[in-house]
Amino acid sequence: MFDDWLPFAIYGLFSLVIPATMIGASFALATRPKRVVKARTIPFESGVSTGPPVKQRFTVSFYLTAMLFVLFDIEIVFLYPLAVILHELAWFGFLEFLVFILILLVAYVYIWRKGALEWR
Repeated sequence: MFDDWLPFAIYGLFSLVIPATMIGASFALATRPKRVVKARTIPFESGVSTGPPVKQRFTVSFYLTAMLFVLFDIEIVFLYPLAVILHELAWFGFLEFLVFILILLVAYVYIWRKGALEWR
């Protein structure tokens, strides 16, 4: 009876021991500088010192464009499973595929006509 559960127990043991070992080793081997230098605490990106963080305001069109990108990106992800089994579904699957593409195309034309894709 326990022979069936042995692989799961080993996997569970590894999934607990490996992260615990890594966390313990990071605490044991971590070294801290003797004195803190302010220049070392500032974020450093590509050789340009950014300085203190600046509050930046974004326009509504930025958020609208981002949401539309996410929306269409997620919709396109739904095409992959349909494409995988399209051969098995034959004509029914092909018609479903065309209806889905038509809905996306109508939505795309609608937001294009409304000017949601214009960057102002």
